[in-house]
Amino acid sequence: MSAILGKKIGMTSLFDENKKAIPCTVIEAGPCFVTQVKTNEKDGYEAYQICFDEKKESRVSKPLLGHFNKAGVNPAYKMVEFKKEQMPEDYNEGDEIKVEVFKEGQKVDVRGISKGKGFAGVVKRHKFAGGSKTHGQTDRLRAPGSIGNSSDPSRTFKGMRMAGRMGTDMITVKNLKVLKVIPDSNLIVIKGAVPGPNNTYLQIISRKN
Repeated sequence: MSAILGKKIGMTSLFDENKKAIPCTVIEAGPCFVTQVKTNEKDGYEAYQICFDEKKESRVSKPLLGHFNKAGVNPAYKMVEFKKEQMPEDYNEGDEIKVEVFKEGQKVDVRGISKGKGFAGVVKRHKFAGGSKTHGQTDRLRAPGSIGNSSDPSRTFKGMRMAGRMGTDMITVKNLKVLKVIPDSNLIVIKGAVPGPNNTYLQIISRKN
């Protein structure tokens, strides 16, 4: 098992031995640093807190700056906890984690926040078919239709699929293949698409099988 934080650089394509184009995503993964080691005795569970993407000290609050200084690492934009079983070996505070923890051909799960789409209607947000396109319809083409009875229960049930904010959700894309690892540039190339726009922070976690 291995895990690391990264930032989405963008998408490109590679060619296999049959000259077939493979869509892939380039991610800047690490170097990350361990800022805290959680233990059963002190915290009730075992985990590693790691940080990524260096940040100016002037833009960090004093309590958080003290947290970074205690671990002996520079302040960072992103901090995430990974379970101890998700990490390849025992780490101490201040230890560095590089992209070399992954190997080509390995399968990984990638977690990130999806692109924000703003306020969207039911056709775009929930894939509704919409109303009839003929037989005298005027303004029902992209309408949601009935959302509940008027007399009983006289309310809209919780969870009714309606228009609203779309995107900016935590998404996990599973079972993606690592096509290439470039340690000199801290880059990892993963087959397929991952959540979010460019510069999105991502969690890359190897699969058990």
